[in-house]
Amino acid sequence: MKTNTLSLSLVALLAVGCSSASPDSQNDAGDSDAGTATDSPTHPPHDGAVAQDAGQDDSSSPPSDAGTTSDGSIPYLHAVGASLVDGSGNTIQLHGVNRSGSEFACVQGWGLFDGPTDDNSVAAIAAWKGVNAVRVPMNEDCWLGINGVASQYAGANYQQAISDFADRILAHGMYPILELHWTAPGTTLATGQRPMLDADHSITFWSQVAAAFANRPNVVLEPHNEPYPDNNQDTNAAWTCWQNGGTCSGLSYQAAGMTQIVNAIRQAGAKNFILLGGIQYSNALSQWLSHVPSDPEHNLGAAWHVYNFNLCNNANCYNGAAASIAAQYPIVATEIGEDDCGGGFITPLMSFLDGKQQSYLAWTWDTWGNCLDLISNYSGNATTPYGTTFKNHIAGL
Repeated sequence: MKTNTLSLSLVALLAVGCSSASPDSQNDAGDSDAGTATDSPTHPPHDGAVAQDAGQDDSSSPPSDAGTTSDGSIPYLHAVGASLVDGSGNTIQLHGVNRSGSEFACVQGWGLFDGPTDDNSVAAIAAWKGVNAVRVPMNEDCWLGINGVASQYAGANYQQAISDFADRILAHGMYPILELHWTAPGTTLATGQRPMLDADHSITFWSQVAAAFANRPNVVLEPHNEPYPDNNQDTNAAWTCWQNGGTCSGLSYQAAGMTQIVNAIRQAGAKNFILLGGIQYSNALSQWLSHVPSDPEHNLGAAWHVYNFNLCNNANCYNGAAASIAAQYPIVATEIGEDDCGGGFITPLMSFLDGKQQSYLAWTWDTWGNCLDLISNYSGNATTPYGTTFKNHIAGL
């Protein structure tokens, strides 16, 4: 998430993703590639946006092997037209929380997560009535074990920690959403988010993640937290870069486009539901439909980030591109929130998504002491009014 309206003191506390402004990446403002600053381990940064294959096939249905996976956990998800359905054909809306920490603790050299991720802590999330999804941010250098990340927090150790956390989430009847939050090309350490995924590492990252979770198709994959190519403009050049990668305006490195990433995931044998965030920190969806890659599994949806300080932050905007996409593909607003500690912004946004039978997750299930905390402790006590507003709304659905 990035914004020019947040104070510097708030930026030091945040760690998410949004459209034209995103707390996650604000510390990188002024760097065309962004993502180069190192964030305090005590107070993580808030990162917190070929032509299309004519939309999803409305006649498609879950594959024959859909349903409950071999380990007896929750059934996996598949896009059928604009709906997200399980293996029995039941329509599913995801309502959940972001659990930040695994994108920054490892690269900062002090841990694998920020706060507890044991069974009790996951049970506390599941105890919120209506919560059925948890989004887990990741760091490509930590997963790949490159660029000098401490070995105890990288490679096999990091991969096992992410895998185990995803399994605990599944065991409590919730869907994990694994997303790539912090990246960097070449030998640059991934200490923040970048405008686009990099061709150097991101394709390899997603090939490995897809292979690791291909036998857990109830794990949702979100390739890039918050793209913002072409200097964070909503332009044809930005959308072309988003789709195809390569040499792009505002980038000093070769980008990996969404087409390459989707292909890498499918070639690894993963049929998992994939969420593709738009540009301008996943807030702008203006050309998503005309640039969405072709997917042999027909199992794609749009990720959307919406905060009160984004450009698209009102009903007039929601009823534009987002409504058009929601008529053809599932939308999961993987980050929603407001930086005023209140609930007046997210309430009509959630109602809009409810009306479209679409999904959303709030930022964030962390205890950093700022307005975007949903909780005051990891036992699950909600902050007031922000956390309480979200908690009560989903409990009442």
